[in-house]
Amino acid sequence: MDCGEPLIYGGRITVGDLLGDPDMLRKEGTGYIAGDIKSGAGEEAAGDEGESKPKKHYAVQLALYTDILERLGRSAGRRGFIWDIHGKEVLYDFVVLHGRKNTYRLWDVYQKYLSEARGIASHVAKTLPAYSSGTCKNCVWYTACIKSLEATNDLTLIPEFGRSKREVMIDRIDSIRKLAEINLADFITGGKTVFAGIGPSTLEKMHARAKLLTSENGKPYLRTPVTLPVADIELFFDIEVDPMRDICYLHGFVERRGGTNESERFVAFFADAPTTTSEERTFAEAWQYIQETQPCTIYYYSKYERTIYRKLRQKYPHVCTEAEIEALFDPTRSVDLYSDLVLKATEWPTRDFSIKTLAKHLGFFWRDTHPSGAASIEWFYRWVETGDPAIRQRILHYNEDDCRATRVLLDGIRQLDVQVSGR
Repeated sequence: MDCGEPLIYGGRITVGDLLGDPDMLRKEGTGYIAGDIKSGAGEEAAGDEGESKPKKHYAVQLALYTDILERLGRSAGRRGFIWDIHGKEVLYDFVVLHGRKNTYRLWDVYQKYLSEARGIASHVAKTLPAYSSGTCKNCVWYTACIKSLEATNDLTLIPEFGRSKREVMIDRIDSIRKLAEINLADFITGGKTVFAGIGPSTLEKMHARAKLLTSENGKPYLRTPVTLPVADIELFFDIEVDPMRDICYLHGFVERRGGTNESERFVAFFADAPTTTSEERTFAEAWQYIQETQPCTIYYYSKYERTIYRKLRQKYPHVCTEAEIEALFDPTRSVDLYSDLVLKATEWPTRDFSIKTLAKHLGFFWRDTHPSGAASIEWFYRWVETGDPAIRQRILHYNEDDCRATRVLLDGIRQLDVQVSGR
């Protein structure tokens, strides 16, 4: 900043008791504004008419950086920006009013959480851990928190329960065991529950999950029958993406023919370098492979693959058309096991519905001792720096295991019995 660099990547800024690691600091006028690169959308839905609003957890991060810049006399104003998964830059203005009735400013949200954080750091406030499948597993406190949550039979160990639901219920129901034992009729009156923000259908679903988790021999089941496409060729699909370099560096497929696992083979398309040229070539090769296997059914886990393929099509329009991408991911040809089956039609005696949790429940294990998408990104960085073939192979093994886990989950779902509310 002393040198007036127009863009600073991966810097660290600190003042007093505040410390921040913004992905970017961009010079505007005589000061800087901070930005972060995110693997999700820069905003979230705010209504039924396509409206959107800033994500508060993104806003708190950016506001922290802005606060530090202000205190250092380096700020260009109370605003920041997000580069999101769609390649879109989203501006976060901390002083404009938000909410349907213009009731709050993002800067005030940040000040609230800053005060809470200082209370925790000074031991004035006591925290209560909560489980989140999307963030906890990469946290250094994971083991300690899980032990505490298991000891108290915490409600957030129920899939999709979350901290906010627990805070509403904890005064009357403070454990999974107690939730499993309740009489639902005691908590539902006039089509509403006694818990603010929790409807009858949600309470019924969480009650059923609590009973499943506390059952001595709890087994997964279908809430409703499911119909899956029938095809001689099945592709189990998984990609690896580096959001920092904005590159999809691996397209992996486990191909199965005739429904026999003996026919399986792993097919991978790996980017030789973290460049758009290599990304384009790899995407084109993967797309050609998919076309050559038609007709087939493609299985993947979550909408991430579809999102990235739409983005790749926009970057490299000569590889395929928009209509071809949409046809590929049509439900008659492709199945998102997470959104279309696991969430809509199944229940599991597990604390989350991640592919790793469910596949392990079915007896599948990854070859790597610490498998994760974040780890794969770190391995890719090291492979780019060193060219070590062992690192490249580790990435391929991890991706292959993800693809095989998807196949294991599909086969497991096909064998589930249909039950109603866990009965």
